[in-house]
Amino acid sequence: MKKTASLFLTIVLAAGVAVGAQDEEKNAKGNAEKGKETFEQCGACHEVATAEKKMGPSLQGLYKKGKLKNGKAVTDANVKALINAGGNGMPAYADLLSEEEKNDVIAYLKTI
Repeated sequence: MKKTASLFLTIVLAAGVAVGAQDEEKNAKGNAEKGKETFEQCGACHEVATAEKKMGPSLQGLYKKGKLKNGKAVTDANVKALINAGGNGMPAYADLLSEEEKNDVIAYLKTI
């Protein structure tokens, strides 16, 4: 009986971990529509409709490019690191945007 109860508890805990991981993965993917709204504040410095540079570089087709301006590969982690740290006149958004908002912006950037 104890083995059955232990096995049942193990299965329930494993299922809970799996559901939590799925929720985390879903949140990490972001929502492009929400990201577009959040990106509006970025649009003062970054163009997305054309390749034209404003104060900051155009982000049009960012995820189609092989490298960022800093030479690093265009990955979600590297883009998020730039959002968090800022630099070259861009403020750091680590504490200004939630993780969900950053994921939403990244999802939006993948659509342009």
